[in-house]
Parts: sequence; C-alpha cells; structure tokens
Amino acid sequence: MEKTNAIRLLEAEKIGYSVYSYDSLETDGEKVALLVGKHVDMVFKTLVTVGSDNNHYVFMIPVNCTLDLKKAAKSVGVKSISMIALKELLPLTGYIHGGCSPIGMKKKFVTVVNDTALLFDRICFSAGKRGLQIEANPEDLKKITNHIYFDIID
Repeated sequence: MEKTNAIRLLEAEKIGYSVYSYDSLETDGEKVALLVGKHVDMVFKTLVTVGSDNNHYVFMIPVNCTLDLKKAAKSVGVKSISMIALKELLPLTGYIHGGCSPIGMKKKFVTVVNDTALLFDRICFSAGKRGLQIEANPEDLKKITNHIYFDIID
C-alpha cells in the first residue's frame, strides 16, 4: 500500500487506523461510502473555506450532508464563510478535489468536525489521495488536527 502524508502522520503519532481503497475515479462521497462498506453517516468529506477575515478553515462533515455556512462561520467566530475556488485547493492544501485529507495539508488550518462524529468510535475520511480512505477514532485524529466539534450541517 502506498503511504500518503496523512498515513505517515498517523503513524508518527502512533494513531491506530485502517485504510480502504476503491476506484479512484469515484469522487461522490455517498458512492465512496458504499464502496468501502461504511454507513454514509460515518464517512466524512473535507471542505476548505475562506472566512470574512481572509483566513482559511477546514470543515469535516458527513458525505451525505451539506455545510451550513452560517453555522460554520459561527463555529470559528467570523462573520461569514465561503467555499474556496476549486483551482485554489491544490496550491493551498497540496491536495486535489476528491483526495483532500484533513491531515497532511501544506499548513495547519483551524478545523471543525461536525459533532455527529462523536456518535462513532471511528470515522472515515480521505487519506490524501483519490481512491483511499482512512478510518480512525475522531478523538485520536484530534491529536493532529486539534479540531473542535460543532453542529455545522444543514
């Protein structure tokens, strides 16, 4: 198995994880959940945004949900939040659409995980490459992302 930056960081922090692979052409989160055999509520997508303060923020929400921009802004204490343009993703994070992991980005950003993650012992998220998902404990993940939990979905 190819090791991504995300996997290397998990190993460096001695965080237990599992990796699932699937067709790398698939970028629809709900289909990815099906392909890796996990319930959609426990498979999270990573969204990168920019705040009214010009800082970037990372949000993790279940793949079958939509980010509530007002709740997201409230969670990080800014007036408003908007999604970054797709062309900004790679230069900003080092990741491409469909393969954006909350860990191993070019720099650390304030990260918010939807509070439903607390319902699960383990959640899935991108391993930093299309076709790979990591499953890990959300509290263990916090050692790397230093995330907070907040209700950020519609």
